[in-house]
Amino acid sequence: MIRKATRHRAFDPDPNAPQQCCDMPGCDQPAGYRAPRGRDALNQYFWFCLEHVREYNAKWDYYKGMTPGQIEAHIRADTSWQRPTWRLGNRGGAVFDEDEVLDPLDILGAGRQQRADQARAREAGRPRAPEPLRQPLDTLGLGWPLSLDELKSRYKSLARQHHPDANGGDRAAEERLKEINVAYTAVRAHLATARPDLQTAS
Repeated sequence: MIRKATRHRAFDPDPNAPQQCCDMPGCDQPAGYRAPRGRDALNQYFWFCLEHVREYNAKWDYYKGMTPGQIEAHIRADTSWQRPTWRLGNRGGAVFDEDEVLDPLDILGAGRQQRADQARAREAGRPRAPEPLRQPLDTLGLGWPLSLDELKSRYKSLARQHHPDANGGDRAAEERLKEINVAYTAVRAHLATARPDLQTAS
């Protein structure tokens, strides 16, 4: 007994093709092959005969009308399935919190406890920050004591990360940058007061 092949061959007409003629003007052949109408209408189709769908596909340019910058941005977005991404360890500018991870087997527990113990040991051996600076230092993600160079380096990094121009004009990023500016000013003023030789530093 010879089994009949049921697999759809590559160049067979689409079995769901509408009963109509080819959409190419002047062609009266049956339309068995679909092609998207455009970049912004990928689920809307022209229906062509085999000859004209090949001709249409040979001329198809998904990026037609886009600038090189738009093309690069589109390709970058495609690498993450058009979903927003953040640097590893960050989520939209917020520090990744292991406590929010569902961990029923407590796989992360041992490492978390070890890091907590190390952090307590470090805190026990270092001086506490002055009370007025604790909130600004927390905003900047800095410990105490610190140098003016460390402060500047951290500020520049945060300013680049949260600048509205780098976040598509996002208002939340703008507000976060304002908080960072206030915190930076407070810490820098304290360092300058503590060391008069820093008064003229930029």
